Amino acid sequence: MSFGYVLRRLLSAIPLLLGISVILFSIVHLAPGGPLDMYTENPAVSQEALDQIAAAYGLDQPVPVQYFLWLKSMVVGDWGYSIRTGRPVLTEIVLRLGPTLELGGLALLLSLAIAIPLGIISASRRGSRLDSALTLASFAGISVPVFWLALLLQLLFSVQLGWLPSAGYKSIGGGDFFDRLSHIVMPAAVLSLATVASWSRFIRSGMIDVLNQDYIRTAYAKGRSERGVVILHALRNAMIPAVTVIAVDFATVISGAVITETVFAWPGIGRLFMESMDGRDYPMLMGLMMMGSLGIILANIIADLAYATLDPRIRYG
Repeated sequence: MSFGYVLRRLLSAIPLLLGISVILFSIVHLAPGGPLDMYTENPAVSQEALDQIAAAYGLDQPVPVQYFLWLKSMVVGDWGYSIRTGRPVLTEIVLRLGPTLELGGLALLLSLAIAIPLGIISASRRGSRLDSALTLASFAGISVPVFWLALLLQLLFSVQLGWLPSAGYKSIGGGDFFDRLSHIVMPAAVLSLATVASWSRFIRSGMIDVLNQDYIRTAYAKGRSERGVVILHALRNAMIPAVTVIAVDFATVISGAVITETVFAWPGIGRLFMESMDGRDYPMLMGLMMMGSLGIILANIIADLAYATLDPRIRYG
């Protein structure tokens, strides 16, 4: 794949991001309430002070003017200031990005480590009781509400057994490896459940399609073992249909697992998004949503790179 192809994809994403920004900005400003609501409820804040706050953040301008002022700042790398905390938006996001990368990275590694073997086993034993059981488990994993599973794990492992902390990033006065590990186990498990269920289904479908190909039958005819045929010949091609799903899910998780981080009080991007929603923090919401949109676009470009790596026949000009 040439560098020119990647550059063209990035340039073509500019009008897409521009359109997304218009839609998101409109939705955020059409939502009930506003960032000044938390001040109006305080009788100690005068109307003059409210007018000064509105002028400082450009909230006294018409919405189209606010959009163009925001867009101008974004283009030059100034993401604005959080109305809720008063700190730079980019600084807030960077501070919260580390915990989200830790949680999302561990969850995605767990998902890959579990989903790939399950997909292979299910495809290799298609129609068997084991395949039916794995299919049922996958549907259950996709259907189970994330918040319900999170609360169930907290009730079992924190309240009943007392093995793991119920929430938080680390203990007060703690923070060593094992302390951090004990805090991340449950949210990572919850976050990986749906992706394991979904990815294993895609891998199974890809494996079934590949295992019916002529070159696989030829490999068996040459006396290759089933494990060798599956791992060396089938898996690589079977992963191609699943690459897009995995790439987009990766971008979604890194952009912020809103429900999981909120239930477990994990100080990441997802929790920051919920806090910004509660406070109608327009600059922070726009920064987070645009970062998520850019992440999905980059994930699709990475998926294209993965296609070319998995299948040498794929070429991009």
